[in-house]
Amino acid sequence: MEQIPAHVAIILDGNGRWAKERKKPRSFGHLAGARTMLQILEDADELGIRYLTVYAFSTENWNRPKAEVTALMKILRKELTDAVERSMKNNVRCRVIGDRSGLDADIREAIANLETATKDNTGLQFTIAINYGSRDEMTRAVRRIAKDVQSGALAEEAIDEACVSSYLDTRDLPDPDLLIRTCNELRISNFLLWQSAYTEFYFTEKAWPDFDRAELEKAVLSYAGRDRRYGGIREAK
Repeated sequence: MEQIPAHVAIILDGNGRWAKERKKPRSFGHLAGARTMLQILEDADELGIRYLTVYAFSTENWNRPKAEVTALMKILRKELTDAVERSMKNNVRCRVIGDRSGLDADIREAIANLETATKDNTGLQFTIAINYGSRDEMTRAVRRIAKDVQSGALAEEAIDEACVSSYLDTRDLPDPDLLIRTCNELRISNFLLWQSAYTEFYFTEKAWPDFDRAELEKAVLSYAGRDRRYGGIREAK
């Protein structure tokens, strides 16, 4: 465990399938997944992970059955509210990325309250992706860049990779070192596409409600054993 990734991103997959295997409604799985998230926050902090980013609700998730979306929004409302007290107690800073304009006013208010309350916390930096899609994020960034170029606020020749990154939702975060996806799905589903250019990936068969510290440690150990060369080569000793 000597080489701990500074930033871990997780695609929380399998809540519905986990519930179905237990002959329960999908909302039961989402509630179980929320409990898992609370434990993994503690585990990540204890392991020395500095940044944790999770994919909670994608821009595509609106296509799910209305009852499931309603249940997910109910859980989000509660967790965003409860997170203020927990985060202050544990010195966690919380951010939310994604298109907030597509969320109900009370959820936007809860997000603002959480971010404001925790902005000075210096412990684990926790980011939640809600109504987030990486293509949507990049499209919004391109529009803002075009607007600033048109207004003269940004010179066209000043646009480089660092400039583009500064217009993304994650502008205050380092790129993820490790991305984990649960429930044996081998894709990243429109999550942090720009930011994951050199991210290491770890896929596990465990559904998110069954994901635990032991599996997180396995992912970190797998990461620690990899040789990250960023397109270069490592000279033989």
